Amino acid sequence: MKRWLPIIAAGVLAACTTFHPKPLEPPRVEEEFRARSLADPGLRTYLDAHLPARQPEWPLQRFDLQVLTLVAFYFHPDLDVARARVAVAEAGAVTAAGRPNPTLGLTPGYTDAPESPWLYGLTFDLPIETAGKRGYRLARAERLTEAARLQLAESAWQVRSRVRVALVEHLLVLRELDLLRAEEAVRSEALSLEEARLAVGEASRPDVDAARADLANARLALRAIEGRVGERRTALAAALGVPVGALDGTTSDWPQLDAPPAEDTLAPATIQRAGLLNRLDVRRALAEYAASEAALQLEVAKQYPDLHVGPGYKFDDGVSKFTVGISLTLPVLNQNQGPIAEAEAGREEAGARFLALQAEVIGETERALARYHGALAELGEADLLVVVLDEQLRATKLAVEVGEADPLALAAIRIKRLAAARTRVAAQRAMQGALGALEDAVERPLDAQLVVPEVPRIGARDIPRKEEER
Repeated sequence: MKRWLPIIAAGVLAACTTFHPKPLEPPRVEEEFRARSLADPGLRTYLDAHLPARQPEWPLQRFDLQVLTLVAFYFHPDLDVARARVAVAEAGAVTAAGRPNPTLGLTPGYTDAPESPWLYGLTFDLPIETAGKRGYRLARAERLTEAARLQLAESAWQVRSRVRVALVEHLLVLRELDLLRAEEAVRSEALSLEEARLAVGEASRPDVDAARADLANARLALRAIEGRVGERRTALAAALGVPVGALDGTTSDWPQLDAPPAEDTLAPATIQRAGLLNRLDVRRALAEYAASEAALQLEVAKQYPDLHVGPGYKFDDGVSKFTVGISLTLPVLNQNQGPIAEAEAGREEAGARFLALQAEVIGETERALARYHGALAELGEADLLVVVLDEQLRATKLAVEVGEADPLALAAIRIKRLAAARTRVAAQRAMQGALGALEDAVERPLDAQLVVPEVPRIGARDIPRKEEER
């Protein structure tokens, strides 16, 4: 037996995991973030894998929503947090699958017996789980792992939603910038016309002052919108998880911005069904409920005690003695009522959360659909106003060409047309906001051409740097 003890000890120590420190260094983390680039080779591999038919140009210079979504899935730190939660849940499944270790005991002693003064005792305890506890424990861990993976997909949708909002705002603010620049040019031209008329006595000083004030207001609005352009670009970079400098030299486009889904393609029953079946938080709540049921089954099984089989050996007075013991905990003072009651209450809570979430989803989809219908109607009226002013603008141009209208009248119509275009941009913003809320309600794109790609198993920070590989 003495020869076997060192071998057993060596085997136990060889199977142990050693600790490897991994300290966080904020300066290094900041440096890594600021070094993020859209020319990252890992990003290119990820894009090629998910856009095989498109093969986007490299390095990236032009983006649409689909490409930006992939960039955010690769870089955004929120997904690193969700991936870590999945890793924790998967490690919990490993823990749940483990079996209890046996126990080895050594009890040396001394006696004054003349035959042999030394005593040696060796005990071995082998626990045996009963009533399927390991299976219930493993089932609960598997359901929690499924919930963590669904939470990762939910985080990915939230990242995609923020990218969509940032892209819409970025593109629309650029349109507003172009319209305000055009308005500044028209108002500057109108001021020149008023000053020319004043010089020949055909206009009054108040008319010139009014034109000058209108030009100053247009320039003030232009300066404000120029500041918003930089702000929206920064917001887009934050939604992607990259520094704003990574977007230098790039442009964004999204053809679907002006092509919203028609009302007749979004039936209320279809939208509600899509929300109840597709929403990731609904599916996650179902997984959590299944985990609570497995937890209750585990606590019920704990009413039945585990067995402990304990063979033993003892060298006493020069005589070898062998024993076999069987022990179990007597469920006399309690039968695990407290933990069972807690698990039952936990299951009821999980069921109530699921029902509450279902009701919330139904209400959210109904509100989002009503908001989208209203926004579409508003956009239709804005389009009609633009069409009417286009007709007036063409008629006024013809009248000026034949000498039947004043150029100032043409400038006034052009200013009205630009104001209507800005109104249409505001209606587009409201429509896209309502459409985004509707997509969030069902957690899937409503454009058939767009899909939510798979989240990569690793993020940008998980790829080892070259110097670390060496």
